[in-house]
Amino acid sequence: MEESTLVCTDVPALVDAIQTLAVRGAPLLGIAGAYGVSLAALRGYDVEEAAELLAEARPTAVNLAYGVRRAAEAHRAAVKNGAGPEGAASATLAAARELHRQDAEASRRMAAHGLALLDELLPGGSHRILTHCNTGALVSGGEGTAFAVALEAHRAGSLRRLWVDETRPLLQGARLTAYEAARNGMAYTLLTDNAAGSLFAAGEVDAVLIGADRIAADGSVANKVGSYPLAVLAKYHHVPFIVVAPRTTIDPDTPDGASIEVEQRAAYEVTELTAPHAVGVGPEAGTWLPVAPLGTQAYNPAFDVTPPELVTAIVTELGVVSPVTGDEVAKLCARSRQVTIG
Repeated sequence: MEESTLVCTDVPALVDAIQTLAVRGAPLLGIAGAYGVSLAALRGYDVEEAAELLAEARPTAVNLAYGVRRAAEAHRAAVKNGAGPEGAASATLAAARELHRQDAEASRRMAAHGLALLDELLPGGSHRILTHCNTGALVSGGEGTAFAVALEAHRAGSLRRLWVDETRPLLQGARLTAYEAARNGMAYTLLTDNAAGSLFAAGEVDAVLIGADRIAADGSVANKVGSYPLAVLAKYHHVPFIVVAPRTTIDPDTPDGASIEVEQRAAYEVTELTAPHAVGVGPEAGTWLPVAPLGTQAYNPAFDVTPPELVTAIVTELGVVSPVTGDEVAKLCARSRQVTIG
């Protein structure tokens, strides 16, 4: 495995990186969006136009629009207060850096809250955790969301095994989570997505930990496709299903799961396999090998939506929401307006 650094020197390059998943994961999308607005200001672009392009690059992840909005508001305020182009750009960059700092602190707090919840739900330690997609340092300003909780358990000596879904069709679990687990010396095992059911049936899963790209006001959770089946399995097998996400991933303006726009991605991600040699996905990012007849149609949603009744708890930097109901989510959102992280 090889870890590379992608440098985006203009807004179109960053938009492309977001759309091809070279930059992905809810918290990181927010940070990247904010830095993208800052880049536009520093380059002398039309900041409002750049902000719109960035915010619309991926529709489901609410953090992207949030990060763009924070940086754009900082730019507008600086201009309104008489700052010149250089001063406005500096203010925008400061806003992006502050969001980055806050996300790192939120990651640390989520890890602590999540481990405390695991120890409460599963006394005695030795947790066997199943996770899906990638939720570690590669998607965050800190050590991640759900993965950060598993990592905290590992450091505390209470992680017996991390079960890593490969996460089809783009294999973020196999390519990224397994890499991060190995890098941190964690005990982990990779499995195909369709093997999770037999793992539950064998009694080998103590808890499911996933991240989120958008949480609706009623507690419905949009996350990488494949999350909803895990929630159904967890419910049937009486296993806690825990979502770990920063407060900024909760969108009070989205009333319920049916209101979440689910991104539909290209068919080739399903009908072909890739051996990537570059950052991101797409025909230019590796060798794509057909695995279905030419012209095959594919259903390829990037996310699915898990209803609140299947979610045991939502862990945020501000604390834990449980039971997961619209009222409890609203209480957390109200509390967030009174709290400054870090």
